Amino acid sequence: MPPHLQAQMGSFTRKSTFFWAATGATVGLANFWQFPYLASRHGGGLFILLYLACLLLITLPLAITETSFGRYSRHGMVRAMDNFVLTAKRSRNWIWLGYLSVLAAFVVLSYTAVFGAIALAWVFYGASGDFTGNTAAHAASVLSRLVSDPQRYPVFMAWHGFFLLLVAGVSMRGVVRGLERAFRLLVPATLILLMGFVGFAVYFGEAGAAMARFLALHPQDVTMDSVKAALFHAFFTLGLGVGVWAIFGAYSSPHTRLKRSVLAVVLLDTLVAVLAGLALFAVVVDVDGNQANRGFGLLFVALPAALGQLPASQVVIALLFLMLVMVVWASALALMEPVIGWLRERTDLSRGKATLLVLVSCWLLGLLSLYSLNIWSGYRPAGATLFRWLELISGGIFMPAVGVMVSLFAGWCLTRRLLRKILGNTPGWLFDGWYWVMRWVLPLVVVYICLQYTVFSLSQWCDGDSRTFWCDGNAQAEVGSAPQRLPEARLSSN
Repeated sequence: MPPHLQAQMGSFTRKSTFFWAATGATVGLANFWQFPYLASRHGGGLFILLYLACLLLITLPLAITETSFGRYSRHGMVRAMDNFVLTAKRSRNWIWLGYLSVLAAFVVLSYTAVFGAIALAWVFYGASGDFTGNTAAHAASVLSRLVSDPQRYPVFMAWHGFFLLLVAGVSMRGVVRGLERAFRLLVPATLILLMGFVGFAVYFGEAGAAMARFLALHPQDVTMDSVKAALFHAFFTLGLGVGVWAIFGAYSSPHTRLKRSVLAVVLLDTLVAVLAGLALFAVVVDVDGNQANRGFGLLFVALPAALGQLPASQVVIALLFLMLVMVVWASALALMEPVIGWLRERTDLSRGKATLLVLVSCWLLGLLSLYSLNIWSGYRPAGATLFRWLELISGGIFMPAVGVMVSLFAGWCLTRRLLRKILGNTPGWLFDGWYWVMRWVLPLVVVYICLQYTVFSLSQWCDGDSRTFWCDGNAQAEVGSAPQRLPEARLSSN
């Protein structure tokens, strides 16, 4: 590859690696614990179509923009914005867009590792037969002992550290020997295990009931809340606003057809969510007939309990959660890269030293989330644990703010000629549509997402405590233990 087409930190050697890396970044736990529930509640197949429309018309243009910024500059978001500011002669305050994206990636990475630790533990618990023949109440007690027991938090810390070492072990090997090889192995292996799980669920579960609830058209369930849910999930599932698309665009091969690859990633992410929903509902309904299972409880309580009643449960549970570990592993690798890239460009540290510094910092910040589920669970500044504050700050402020700033900068600060060069070969009608969305639609939509997300999160913390000014004294928080109240984090990580 010519030197002027290489990112300072390295480049992928194969043109398909961008597709695998971006897929690993976007397919997260939300595909398994959030999308199926949303679709079953908001119209089934109609919600899926509504979600696809939000993806293609609203959030896909933003993903293409972030990727093109990285590809054109051959740097992460901070250095890319630095270059664009100089070229367009704009205020250097726009560079904060890049810094904010790096900070968002770091915060999301810190609590993503907590979920990775739980999934990793579930591989071993499942293989040892802990869930075989037992009920959901038993699975909930196992989860509570791992996550919430103040006397056992060192065990949780050990799983947390183990998972971060897996991430760092790959990242330290570099862009080609580490990331490229890992994504080209992890993502296809995840898809193979997913197809195996779908086949198992169809054979042993109630596939017909799952399809009737999940894929059939239920227009009576479609409301304005359905549109809002589709829009929110479309924004958060793509991992926008954390600099991942930009850094992978910078690493991409010059032969990669970037816009087609981004579209393929979006469609595959949706397909994974649909297949996961069918399998999950088929298995869970077969056991307890309860379609209300959702979120964290669906994945880590109801699902292992359901699979524990089926043949070869030890092997199936272990392989299923191995698949989920790979999902979170790939997401964590993607989230770590913008932070490492910025640190290396800023300080000229070696790859190994930069990775080690990010690893230790992420572990320390992750302890805030981990401790807030057990020994610090009673510490709730302004009505919420530190874990929930971190999620609100990243998902309700940082990520939407970056999305708004990217759309405003592209739509209003760069010339059409430069934008055409950044996007590459694009038909006129497609460029005009993208330009219109970036200028007029995306800023308003993402601001709406930011406000709604923040208001919803704050309202969930209300428990009648008048000391929190956003509560009216009547709102009631969900009742449940800490593990069952874990937020449905927006991971690509989701």
